[in-house]
Amino acid sequence: MSKLDVLAPLDLKHFAPPRPTLDDSASPDILWPDHVFPDLPPLLQGHPDIHLRNGVIDADNNAQPDAERAFFVADLSQVYKQHLRWRKCLPNIKPFYAVKCNPDPYVLRLLAALGTGFDCASNGEISQVLAIGGIDPTRIIFANPCKAVSFIRNAAKMHVDMMTFDNADELYKIARAHPGAKLVVRILTDDSKALCQLGIKFGAPLSAVPALLAKAKELDLDVVGVSFHVGSGNYDPTVYTDAIRRAHTAFDMGTEAGYHFSLLDVGGGFEDALFEQAASYLTDAIETYFPDRAGLQIIAEPGRFYVSKAFSIATNIIARRAPLGNEVAPSAASDQPRVMYYINDGVYGAFNCILFDHQVVHPYVLSMDGSFHVAASEPIESSSVWGPTCDSIDCVCPNVQLPVSLRVGDWLGFANMGAYTVCAASQFNGFQVSKVVYTAGIFRPAEVRAVLARFASEIDKGNV
Repeated sequence: MSKLDVLAPLDLKHFAPPRPTLDDSASPDILWPDHVFPDLPPLLQGHPDIHLRNGVIDADNNAQPDAERAFFVADLSQVYKQHLRWRKCLPNIKPFYAVKCNPDPYVLRLLAALGTGFDCASNGEISQVLAIGGIDPTRIIFANPCKAVSFIRNAAKMHVDMMTFDNADELYKIARAHPGAKLVVRILTDDSKALCQLGIKFGAPLSAVPALLAKAKELDLDVVGVSFHVGSGNYDPTVYTDAIRRAHTAFDMGTEAGYHFSLLDVGGGFEDALFEQAASYLTDAIETYFPDRAGLQIIAEPGRFYVSKAFSIATNIIARRAPLGNEVAPSAASDQPRVMYYINDGVYGAFNCILFDHQVVHPYVLSMDGSFHVAASEPIESSSVWGPTCDSIDCVCPNVQLPVSLRVGDWLGFANMGAYTVCAASQFNGFQVSKVVYTAGIFRPAEVRAVLARFASEIDKGNV
């Protein structure tokens, strides 16, 4: 059992009536309502693998068109588990969830119920968050340094005041459209160790900050703090040390310009496997460069950290190309794919993360010939996996080892599909976006349901 598994649960007396002891195997016999939110799909119980298998069984027994449609299973207890992990490692940094990573309605409501803020990059994301109800606009940072004037004006109407900038033209726009904004200057940091480097597009170099602050002062704008982003999916936690040092320098520049900064936004980039290391470097750097934190609010913009492992997808093999007996095929010793499998989701859908987020996905056999068990002795061969569209770029796995006996109608599963997947899926070639099935999972599921139920109740009563 990990240290995380023995964390004290949240105090549930403010969320629901007393329940039996809550642990990883809790409450299979507790009858909770499936529909926590009437406008959302049901929230089921049990391990996500159960619902992947149930979905396969239902599809195989369904004669309707598109019965074998790919589908996600979302484990909300994994999101909850990550939140407890954040609280444990970074208790003094408030997370503002990056909505662009996965704007799933259940994820947003669970995080809202847990008290997080939200990093929004557009009017659409701001509207989606505020439409939930019970979320004060002060819990939103408009963290797009380059915004349309109409977006800025609409943010003012929705009372979203906190927003970032990194150039002088943005200051002129804000002065016209939202002069009461609480501005955060985004500085450039080293993001060379990230999957998605953002510095090429956003972030003011430190040398430009004094002039920007002087211009903000001239325009009578209120700059309240500094933000940075070390890149999405950063695999070198040491970069936070240099980033915090640069932020401290920017704070000094703010003082020289006549401002008293009260906000430090340390951005995102938190990788699941390296989170504890990143938290350690970040904590040490903040202690070194910001030893006196009286009156200082520190926030962050995690995205993939919360949702990457919470979503899995089941895909059906809809076609297969393999050598016939009289065809010349690559030799068995060759590492070239011998079989091409076509599945019903691809890079224009959930697997856009391959193109946009530089992800490498790993299929596993979910169901073969009607069985959910694949013997370890099953022969495997080099294969490729392709999406369903007519575009040759639609390649999910160029070379992967899969069982020889896979056939049309079998199912492949993919884990860790929660970040930058369904949010950017298109309907190219007329293929529909994969649906999502939700479960409260197995990590403290009663707490997950109780937190959501309480939030839903408070929204109905207008108390949040």
